[in-house]
Amino acid sequence: MHPILFNAGPITIYSYGVLLAGAYLAGLWLAVRRAKAAGIDGNRVMDLLIWVIIAALVGAKALLFVVDFNHFTSSWEEFTTLLRSGGVFYGGLIAAILVCIYQLRKHRLALWPSADLFAPGIALGYMVGRLGCLMAGCCYGKPTDVAWAITFTDPAANFNVGTPLNVALHPTQLYESAAGLVILVALLVLEKRPKPFAGRTFWSFAFLYSVLRFIIEFYRGDDRGLVLDMLSTSQFISVILGPLSLIMLWHLSRANRPAAPEMHDTAHAPRKPRFS
Repeated sequence: MHPILFNAGPITIYSYGVLLAGAYLAGLWLAVRRAKAAGIDGNRVMDLLIWVIIAALVGAKALLFVVDFNHFTSSWEEFTTLLRSGGVFYGGLIAAILVCIYQLRKHRLALWPSADLFAPGIALGYMVGRLGCLMAGCCYGKPTDVAWAITFTDPAANFNVGTPLNVALHPTQLYESAAGLVILVALLVLEKRPKPFAGRTFWSFAFLYSVLRFIIEFYRGDDRGLVLDMLSTSQFISVILGPLSLIMLWHLSRANRPAAPEMHDTAHAPRKPRFS
């Protein structure tokens, strides 16, 4: 596509960086808007989420470095490509969750209701961010002959992230962006369903994402190593996160279930008169 958006003298503006910034801003906007609608101070949420965004950036890069350790440590030139690479979403998500928990405790905000407010913003940001992957050529798919295949031709994509050029590939970036849209719509619809409970939106997001990511990984073509010689790192995390999400949904639904009404012993209760 267009890894380099434009050059301004010695400064190069990359499409991925612009869309990544747009992804975080979109997610932040939706989260703050939902927080205000719930009666929470938007400034407190803004401060909290800025730290979460920083953690997500660092965590995504850190997990990418671990997954592709041999590549990034092979030479200084390869290590510097880490700065141009997008990172692993799961790494960013895990780091963001840990920092978010700390910030929620610091700001004295309830954990699961706050997580429910933020979850749709994560899905929106993911949807926009994956378009940045498409522009950069990273997270590319396997060769294919499907009618909707895409072909990268820009040498900058190959130089920055090793994208195969002039080869028809699965548009996995679009698959993942579409997954983000599906999750966003599903969460907003789910919130309108009866019998809500704290944590339902967040753990529904986690479950839907783990399932869709597990499936899409089969079409990814970039080499990131395997866990147990079978699963990619993201699939391995999905295998853990999916069942965990279902367990948490079950647990939280029971914890929020209203107590059963008291049963009174009617056998020895005084009989009411038939007529009054």
